[in-house]
Amino acid sequence: MFVNAIPLRCQLDPQWLLHKLVKHVQEILTNSRKYSYFPLRRLLDQHPHASKSAFLDTSFEFMRYSPQDLGKDIIIGDSHLFAMPISIKISEDEVMSKFDFIVSIQHDFDMNQLSCTINASLDLFNVETIHKIGQRFHSMCRQLLASIHNQTTQSIYELSFIMPDERLLMQSMNNTQASFSSITCIHHEFVNQAMKHPQKLAVELDEQSLTYCEVLYYVQILSLTLLNEYHVIPGEIVCQCVERSLSMVIGIMGIEMAGGVYCPLSPRDPQHRLYTLIQQTRSRLVLVHWLTKMKFNNDILLIDIQSMLLNNEAKNDVNVDQLSSITVTPNNIAYIIFTSGSTGIPKAIARCSFDIHVQEIFGALMHGATLVMLHPRGTIDFDYLSNIVQMKQITYILMVPSLLRSFFTLAAQSDKTAVSKYFRSLCTGGESVSVQLSTLIANNSVSEYNVWNYYGPAEITISCTLHLIDIKANPKSIPIGRSLPNYRCIILSEFLQLASVNQEGELFVGGVGLFAGYLGRDDLTAKALIEIDEQLFYRTGDLVTIDNNSLFYHRGRKDHQIKLRGQRIELSEIERCLLKITIISVCVVIKWNDDYLVAYVQSSDIHEEQLRQHCQSHLPPHMIPSFFIILDKLPLNQNGKIDRKLLPSLQYSSPTMPSLSELDTPVNQIEKSVYDIWYQVLEHNGRHISTTTNFFTIGGHSRLFIELYHRYQTIFGFNSRTLSINPFLEQPTIQQHAKLLKTVTIDDIRREQWYTLHINQSMASFAQERIFLDEQIRFSYKHIFYNNFVALRVTEGVLSIKRVLQALQLVLKKHEILRTSLVFNNNDSTLQQYVTDNHKTFTFRDQQNFESDNELQNIIYRTVINPDLFDLSSGRVFSCQMFQQQKTTHETAHTDFLEKSGVLVLYFHHVAVDGTSIAILLSDFCNAYSNNMTVSLDEQSLKYIDYAVHERIMDMTLSRSFWYSQLERFNLKRALKLPVDRHRSSVVQRSNLASVAQISFDKELSMMFLTYASLHQITPFQLSLTIFYLFLFKLTHEETDLCIASLNANRHRSELENMIGMFVSTLPYCVQLNSHLSFDELVKHVREKCLSILEHSHYPLQHILADFRLNQSDVPFLDIVFNFLPDSINTDRYSIGDVWLEEVPIEESNEIA
Repeated sequence: MFVNAIPLRCQLDPQWLLHKLVKHVQEILTNSRKYSYFPLRRLLDQHPHASKSAFLDTSFEFMRYSPQDLGKDIIIGDSHLFAMPISIKISEDEVMSKFDFIVSIQHDFDMNQLSCTINASLDLFNVETIHKIGQRFHSMCRQLLASIHNQTTQSIYELSFIMPDERLLMQSMNNTQASFSSITCIHHEFVNQAMKHPQKLAVELDEQSLTYCEVLYYVQILSLTLLNEYHVIPGEIVCQCVERSLSMVIGIMGIEMAGGVYCPLSPRDPQHRLYTLIQQTRSRLVLVHWLTKMKFNNDILLIDIQSMLLNNEAKNDVNVDQLSSITVTPNNIAYIIFTSGSTGIPKAIARCSFDIHVQEIFGALMHGATLVMLHPRGTIDFDYLSNIVQMKQITYILMVPSLLRSFFTLAAQSDKTAVSKYFRSLCTGGESVSVQLSTLIANNSVSEYNVWNYYGPAEITISCTLHLIDIKANPKSIPIGRSLPNYRCIILSEFLQLASVNQEGELFVGGVGLFAGYLGRDDLTAKALIEIDEQLFYRTGDLVTIDNNSLFYHRGRKDHQIKLRGQRIELSEIERCLLKITIISVCVVIKWNDDYLVAYVQSSDIHEEQLRQHCQSHLPPHMIPSFFIILDKLPLNQNGKIDRKLLPSLQYSSPTMPSLSELDTPVNQIEKSVYDIWYQVLEHNGRHISTTTNFFTIGGHSRLFIELYHRYQTIFGFNSRTLSINPFLEQPTIQQHAKLLKTVTIDDIRREQWYTLHINQSMASFAQERIFLDEQIRFSYKHIFYNNFVALRVTEGVLSIKRVLQALQLVLKKHEILRTSLVFNNNDSTLQQYVTDNHKTFTFRDQQNFESDNELQNIIYRTVINPDLFDLSSGRVFSCQMFQQQKTTHETAHTDFLEKSGVLVLYFHHVAVDGTSIAILLSDFCNAYSNNMTVSLDEQSLKYIDYAVHERIMDMTLSRSFWYSQLERFNLKRALKLPVDRHRSSVVQRSNLASVAQISFDKELSMMFLTYASLHQITPFQLSLTIFYLFLFKLTHEETDLCIASLNANRHRSELENMIGMFVSTLPYCVQLNSHLSFDELVKHVREKCLSILEHSHYPLQHILADFRLNQSDVPFLDIVFNFLPDSINTDRYSIGDVWLEEVPIEESNEIA
């Protein structure tokens, strides 16, 4: 074996002619052959840091052969061997290849014929793709060699990769010519609709509304005022700066009717920017209303729309003839809109049609529809938005994808999916539409309607492509669609050659919507427009592909222009703004995780707040970076340019950032709750937040604020009518939000003394409900899980059986829970508890004899697993049985006394008795027996049924907030991957059988455990829980999101300490392990987790499940339970006068209930 693979590197220039490329390749081969003996392995060893040598993925070989040579006989002695042609059909999956892509060319000497074989890995390529590549290779070879004279006079880049069928496809997809009725101006169409439907509502905003006739009247008044008083001429630019209002509609249409050019200014922009934009347009006039006129000084001529209309409303002499005489054609400029500019100055785009905000306004009014407007900030108040959509029965709505995602997410969380009931069309664009968003819409829509995805930059008038999304399908990606009528969309390579199917290239758009140019910037216009086939096209800068169905797919940008929540931003405009600060030498701005702008600044003497204030005074809000990271030096690549890949992450802490000690931290529980919500919404992993920091200066934006406000509503339980979103926007810090939320919540859980209610009927407690549902749903009736017992052996003295029964009757009289029945009410689906003395609640089972402890254990076990031992509906939750050890034939057992070695067994149902209750029950029993059948019976003491009522009227607002913040980041439906031997079907009830593995720790290990806990000031529970988490981490093959259940005594009030009943709460303990943490750090983290849970352990599991819309029957974290049982040396022996009782240890079977 002598064959050696060698790397061949060719750096070609696309401008070369073919003969130059051939010569260059000849030189490469000549030089490479001189050293072809050098082993490939040693070549790779010279680059040990290269994880993979890319050149090994693609291989080329050229083979010469002669069929006659292959057919010659081989003579060995008297034997003749000859080659026998055998055809073996090998399936495509059986072809083996060492490389991802191999091109092999064979030259047949005899036939003087070339053939080519392409072998491509099926891991990367479909069979169809390989065949298409082969066809392209054949086509290119034909272009190169069929007419050498013609082809060699062309540059390499001019070779076409397009197949004939693709060329036909591209010609047909741009055959979009369509004829429409006579083209008229916007305001002409509006007048026509007003004549057809004068009394139909044209526009609504909350309680305000105008008919078509009224809008037309006010528009005419404004237009005549502009013409007669301000002498506006056709083609003159008139700016307007108003909030969303009826005045906005009147102003826009009034400018159009007067022949002016509408230029919108955002009230959110800083004054400096507004003045810059006005100067750039050279506008004399700015239309305002009372909310915005204070943003301008006396140097600018302002027209208050409302005041002007009020002053002229009494006039009846509207000279319509004057308006009719204004010469305005469809070819006149209709509006100018500013987009972000790469030069640092916003670009003003002149257009003869309309952009997105006027598309919504004019699109409705030109078609006789009713336009429903939202008040300012209405789009970020979900309650308000959803109510308007439903109440007004909206049929068409347009939203950018990020807002659409929030809309349907909150609709699902709020059970308001009916909000889309009246939709006929939903339109979205401005950003990429994900498959996840399409699925979200499909899963939360109650009716069928069209969902459209449109694409188009401002330079081509809103949209040039459109796609009807099939939200029920499951595509890999959502296309931007096909060309609209009278638009031409083509994809060109870097060298302006047509791109082939599925080949990425830049999108060029021409047609009716092409913009007139950048206002006053002929240089930029010349760069943006290119002539192709004697037609102007706009080069969008967007990278797209096209498939065989003529559908375009957006793949990204070829420059640093971005879209952020539907807003187009040139990052260089932000960078140039920052560079105006003299002490900044270099800066770069990037988009982080599709949600934030991050500015990296090279300076040694500046603070983040200075940078933010400078941007706030020069840039619109959506262009202000969320984070500023100040570095002594920005990382550079080998060419001396900024290396964006090496820029530090958001977790980086620069010297100018405040330390934790300098930050304002939460001072009360409600601030802590708000802090936790901010931390999750903003995803500030590892970054601390000051309670006095503005939400919008640390990565917050409108879409996140929608989520923040909705979480407040969910956790603190209020609606927008009680407390709207506006105060939160105006007071955007943690401290301020906490004060606002105090107005709708109780400051703290009231610690008033609980008192008896003197009732004998109420709803069951949350703990009783959980036990009841477990028995009815989660576990099989054949195996009883919640039947418990305690066995006491007489070790000294003799017990009177009669007095035992009397003492137990007194205990039942004191503790009503031991004679309380549970009945499910089908009418209102609630579990009710009743306390009564009229039914049999206590069973004394027949006395039995036993010979050995094994026999005793078997009897007790059979009794415990008996399904009929208890009856919750009749209140039979407690039972007693006595056992005498078998005497010899010479001795007889006494029937009135329980003698030495005799055993008293108390059976009880877990719905009435928890672990702590057993000790209380036995203590009261011993006292009653010893004190001549007297126990303290206080009619005013709290009973368990009272607790069940008080528990349900507790204010759990803060606890709800706590658990919501604790668990929201976890997928509570995901089960841990334990190494099970088999899986249980979700429809099969649990058998309730378990195998028991007991592990004993020796004294040395136990002492090490207790010493560590003491030194680190943690409880044994916290330390053992930490160890268990680590064990699960390893057992589940290093899963880091670990969610299990643990038991809490839940006796969180002094009144509950001596009460018998079921109080235990089962709660989720969830942690996210960081594999880089040390064990000490993990212990500290778990300790903090446990302490925080302890404060809110009274919050019932049912509420947690309901908050996250989960069912108790299928929550995986309930499948893994951790418990720590402290063992006291004094609790297994009881004294009753001269009688001593000792708990009998019952060994558990390997298979237990």
